[in-house]
Amino acid sequence: MSNSLAAAVLTTADLSEAIRAVRTLLDLADVGQGEVDFEAVIRSSDVLARVRQVLPDLEWWASAGKEHGSSEAGDNPADCLPIRVFDWGRPLDRAEPFIAALGPDPAAVRWDLDEWSAVPEAGLEVISQKYAYLTLTVNSRDLYQDEPSQDHTVHVHVRSRNGFQLARAHWLADQVGGRFTGRVELAPL
Repeated sequence: MSNSLAAAVLTTADLSEAIRAVRTLLDLADVGQGEVDFEAVIRSSDVLARVRQVLPDLEWWASAGKEHGSSEAGDNPADCLPIRVFDWGRPLDRAEPFIAALGPDPAAVRWDLDEWSAVPEAGLEVISQKYAYLTLTVNSRDLYQDEPSQDHTVHVHVRSRNGFQLARAHWLADQVGGRFTGRVELAPL
């Protein structure tokens, strides 16, 4: 498993502002073959019902551990709450309905991009698919739902063969009215 560095570029209490920022950043990337991954902690049967409408064959396990219930074992997730969701490789159009279904529960939604396109006027080279991701943490400050919060953070993954691209993180933050504060998390991919 490889790792990526996720740079926080915008934190806001307004989920619609965070989603607008994600849309703006997706417009700056090549997403032709893109897909989306989901991680979440679902605590209530209401949120679970809404999420299962978006992802009917949800992959999950009980927060207390797989031995307490999992999709793999064919258990009913409603009997195992709270559960952790780890669902990968979904179509891009599932992201916003998933986010809308979450209510107050924490999650990370990661878009796997084809590339961050070159921006010659800013001196930025292409960042290939291997290192081009965008993550929105909802109701959480971190990628792993360990720091629940009332706000939402947009993270950009901007590494190239030569390492973390600080200039790209600042440029992307500028595009969404945010700013790169220096907060970076290691993200397994």
